[in-house]
Amino acid sequence: MSLPRIIAHRCGGALAPENTLAGLLIAARIGCRGVEFDVMLTADGVPVLMHDETLARTTDRQGRLAVLSLAELSNVNAGCRHHPAFAVSPVPTFQSALALCADLGLWANVEIKPASGHEAATGRIVAEQLAASPMAGAAMLSSFSPVALAAAVSAQPALPRALLVEHVPANWSEAVRQAGATAIHCAARHLSPETAAAIACTGLRLACYTVNRCEEADALFSTGVSALFTDRPDLWLPAEM
Repeated sequence: MSLPRIIAHRCGGALAPENTLAGLLIAARIGCRGVEFDVMLTADGVPVLMHDETLARTTDRQGRLAVLSLAELSNVNAGCRHHPAFAVSPVPTFQSALALCADLGLWANVEIKPASGHEAATGRIVAEQLAASPMAGAAMLSSFSPVALAAAVSAQPALPRALLVEHVPANWSEAVRQAGATAIHCAARHLSPETAAAIACTGLRLACYTVNRCEEADALFSTGVSALFTDRPDLWLPAEM
């Protein structure tokens, strides 16, 4: 699976509240072909878009997401930390995000982001819902949690997946093989040009997070990096995405 060169981090990057449908709409409007978002389970097992285990940083509520039901989450505002234009932005379900991505023609990197103690369930449910959606052929799974990713693979082994790491391990080739991955996603700041070139030579897709300067992006692309996750997708013209 090829990757869009420019992928909007957490739906719309810095242009909209993170992990919201508004972010997906903004990303599509400026010409992005790819987005990334995080998925976590509510107390009643419904996957929703959320990065943190707690609500305080991105919403108007406190507490842990994993102890709230979907009904209790329905009144939480995920747009209150952003521009007033996004004053009412609910926490979206994973299914609603997948449906909107399909409607907008967006490729998606789905990062499984389990709350502590919910790794296997999150991986399984996310994989099952993705496989049953119109986005099954236009999305990739990733996770920092080996348990969550293994559960996703067990549930839906045909779904494409990436090895998500901060540092590319010395045994990256073996790690990719064990994960059954077709891509490596890593922190840009820890990637050496030599490692990038070595990965590119194998045909693996290599994507870096989080890159917000054009100069850094150009340097990464020159070493063989396939794609980058950015908070500033507006810095690139649609033709470059």
